[in-house]
Amino acid sequence: MFNESVTFASGHSMSNRFALAPLTNSQSNPDGTLGEDEFRWLVARARGGFGMTMTCAAHVSPEGQAFAGQLGIYSDDHLAGLTRLATALNNEDTMSVVQLHHGGRRAQQEHSGLQAVAPWDDEKHNARALSTGEVQRVIEDFAKAAVRAEQSGFDGVEIHGAHGYLPCAFLDAAHNDRTDQYGGSYENRTRVIRELIDAVTDATSDSFSVGLRLSGERHGVDLIEMRQFAREVMADGRLDYLDMSLWDIAKLPHDAAHEQKPLAEHFTDIPRGTTKLGIAGMIRNAEQAQWALDVGADFAFIGRAAILHHDFPRRAIADPAFASVPTPVAVDHLKSEFVSDTFVNYLNGSFAGFVAS
Repeated sequence: MFNESVTFASGHSMSNRFALAPLTNSQSNPDGTLGEDEFRWLVARARGGFGMTMTCAAHVSPEGQAFAGQLGIYSDDHLAGLTRLATALNNEDTMSVVQLHHGGRRAQQEHSGLQAVAPWDDEKHNARALSTGEVQRVIEDFAKAAVRAEQSGFDGVEIHGAHGYLPCAFLDAAHNDRTDQYGGSYENRTRVIRELIDAVTDATSDSFSVGLRLSGERHGVDLIEMRQFAREVMADGRLDYLDMSLWDIAKLPHDAAHEQKPLAEHFTDIPRGTTKLGIAGMIRNAEQAQWALDVGADFAFIGRAAILHHDFPRRAIADPAFASVPTPVAVDHLKSEFVSDTFVNYLNGSFAGFVAS
């Protein structure tokens, strides 16, 4: 089943059921232009057999930068590198996708030189509230970034609406008490993401793929609200796919009232029309990937296992018992998988026990 194709409403298709998750790697240049190490890392995954190869979160606005060495897509200065990357990925017969991102209150002024922004004033993160006009400007930034991605030759984009970054933060009922059309009620808190979908799809061609990433829980979002929102955006039909980022697809929900089944199954049972569903979270071996498909996902996003094996899809297709090497893993192994020293340093600082000392 892994080697079955997935065809989207836009007409694009994945040659198999494996997508490279959008992984922060800090391998691009301080100005957001594509770095050589990031180019090598992504092309190696495409060559390794991923049906979809997605970039790291690429920031659509200067103030939205959340990581050192983050890929940018907010300026035409980024087009040359993006075009080079899209061309190389497309030559490997993978579906090429840029993830569009704004860090919001999780953005880092030390990298951008600009104060972080959020739906509300957030002293903890030194973030100020966006005005209504500024919210609409950010929506335009996403649309302009999508146009750059299409101009560069990518097959599509994914809107990052998860993990507490700016679009996700608007969903937070406990904190988003804005009094304009972007705060308070469920309808208002989901409005930004609905307007992002409209803006990006309207700005690009019908044959350009648009996906959306959401969190299922945590990050200020409620599981039941996310089920409702997932149902609405899939039924709408404007998205090629919904990418549910679940941290661990087989875990039980944090909310004890909904512990009757694993988190993934709270989303795989939702009617989806023409919209496909991908799920992500701790898929480290072929058996876990098969479980994701068995419970109803159309495809699986592979994250840390893709760091460990650039050719995870080929290995899993060939061997249903394939499992990625255990961590901590030696630096030499990571280098053999096209992981640069910069990326190794990022992994050391972000994921305890991933890299052997």
